[in-house]
Amino acid sequence: MHLLCLCLGIKDKGQCISNTLTMEKTGAPRALGRAHLSHLPQRPHVNLTFQDLTYTVQAGKSSKIILRSINGEFRSGQLTAILGPSGAGKSSLLNILAGYRVTGASGLIATNGLPRDLRQFRKMSRYIMQEDLLQPFITVQEAMTIAAELKLGSGLSTATKAIVVDEIVQLLRLTKARHTATERLSGGEKKRLSVALELLNNPPLIFLDEPTTGLDDVSSSTCVSLLKRVARGGRTVICSLHTPSARLFAEFDHVYVLAEGRCAYQGTSAGVVPFLNELQLPCPKTYNPADFIIEVSSGEYGPHTERMVAAIENGRYHGWREYAVEDTFQEMEIEQLNAGGVENYNLKHGSTPCQQFSVLLKRMLLQTVRNRNYLWLRVCLHLFLGGIIGLLFNQMGYDASKTIFNFGFCYACVIAMLYIPMMPVLLAFPNEVQLVKREYFNRWYGLKPYYAALVISRTPATIFFSLIYLVITYPLTSQPMEIPRIMMFTAICILVALISESMGTVISSMLSVVNSVFLGPALSVPLMLLAVYGIGSGDNPLPIVWRLARACSFLRYGIEGLVAAIYGPPRDDLICPDHVDYCEYKNVAYFVHLMGMSGVSFWADFGVLMGMLLAMNLAGYYLLRQRLSPNYAFRAIKVIGNFIKTKMSSVH
Repeated sequence: MHLLCLCLGIKDKGQCISNTLTMEKTGAPRALGRAHLSHLPQRPHVNLTFQDLTYTVQAGKSSKIILRSINGEFRSGQLTAILGPSGAGKSSLLNILAGYRVTGASGLIATNGLPRDLRQFRKMSRYIMQEDLLQPFITVQEAMTIAAELKLGSGLSTATKAIVVDEIVQLLRLTKARHTATERLSGGEKKRLSVALELLNNPPLIFLDEPTTGLDDVSSSTCVSLLKRVARGGRTVICSLHTPSARLFAEFDHVYVLAEGRCAYQGTSAGVVPFLNELQLPCPKTYNPADFIIEVSSGEYGPHTERMVAAIENGRYHGWREYAVEDTFQEMEIEQLNAGGVENYNLKHGSTPCQQFSVLLKRMLLQTVRNRNYLWLRVCLHLFLGGIIGLLFNQMGYDASKTIFNFGFCYACVIAMLYIPMMPVLLAFPNEVQLVKREYFNRWYGLKPYYAALVISRTPATIFFSLIYLVITYPLTSQPMEIPRIMMFTAICILVALISESMGTVISSMLSVVNSVFLGPALSVPLMLLAVYGIGSGDNPLPIVWRLARACSFLRYGIEGLVAAIYGPPRDDLICPDHVDYCEYKNVAYFVHLMGMSGVSFWADFGVLMGMLLAMNLAGYYLLRQRLSPNYAFRAIKVIGNFIKTKMSSVH
């Protein structure tokens, strides 16, 4: 009850309890109009307007106009719905207003009467996408606490952050699901959690794409009621909807209807029926006004779209607000926030890069530890492969008659360290990118702290599983049990595994799951072939083209490092079994010369692999950044690619 007092802005606990009990006895509502959160940072109210907004996309040789010089105004404290038939441009308008998509858009978008600064606007707005993308394997309470640490930083104490989390959890009715893992939440709970996570730093603008999709009528009504309560706190809340029910439609303060990329209506939900009556399009009394205006705007009752657009002047005319039951701002009960304009909004993250790195690393490690099925699967896989390979090459390390087979063991180790760490990344990281895309766009953290935490969180698991494999195979195959050689062999295998994992990140940071899983193994084939190209030809020099190509394969340096670890000097001759008359490769130096590795240095290979690991991680970071916010070079490449694709299609 005391937390409710905080939400209502009543600081005296006794007075709060007395007032609350009085409301319960009299049946009075608990001031749903007020959504004040006592400890959140104060933000300015933001009114969003747009004029002559046009959006065009390229469709092959021609271009297609999605939005046609529309106008509109979305005010603070109101819950706004963007409606329209399929293909009318609802999602496009929402994406452009949120700054999620800007290429191809023209016109003026203003905040509080001033032209929008896109970079600044993205800092103060939050976009909740249609899919409820939530971090798995953590509870609601943990997700809220982590988001609070990232968004609020050191500006608030830990106790204050806990109060903020409790207030929002109660506000959005997530108390019962507080200790439930996110993947076990219902559809309505996931949607409310998505909203709750973005409320933590009190953004003045919130955009939601189809927030009721996939929810039943009760869950949809609860979600919209809570969004209205959030809007009453002085926030501008804008949703795109498909077909709301009549009860749901009545909850919205402001409605914006699109038809064929133009504004067919702008005003209150209560003003829809009078607006249509003025146009001699009476809505049947038993009909849902939302369905009716969408059907009219789609042309089911004749070509009335032009009349609707003309009556509303394509969004310029706002006179239909006079049909509202009561003015939104009269029923708002909110504390006036700081009088400063949008320019006073804090553009920095709530937390420093070091704090972001620490929080993200804890979250990633927690998710790794809790994904027990995946961990056990990897353990069993490494045990299985270690046992199989160990038995296949059993006791070949000292056997001079099987030196070639022992080289095959080194190659098998490199292949195992290539595929096992890379494949899970190819499967999982494309989905992770979608989560990062939402959090990064909503300014939870910077990309550098995230990528650093990602690399470091993966490393212990990769080392641990590689050691499981090596602990089985190394002694079973009778390799030299000398500590320096064991350390060198282990270091090379771990480096190859880490590079393979990073290569999977590079590939999957730009591609979908299907394309990543195809491209990863396909690229591995030439790497494996180049790794053993020229083996058996001695030290005869290869053509420079093939030497350069082979130098690009990190597997080549991996094999050279393993050979240097096992056969590098000082190493005595191998033992020739009694039942074998002659062992050609008994002399280690001769065998290494025949393999074309007589001049190989372990530390040189180790250094090259370290450099390749660093380069691969930098490439992964760069490509991920381009995926999230492409620069002009990448945009130019995309335009050129589309041009070439168009020309090729025209030829065929």
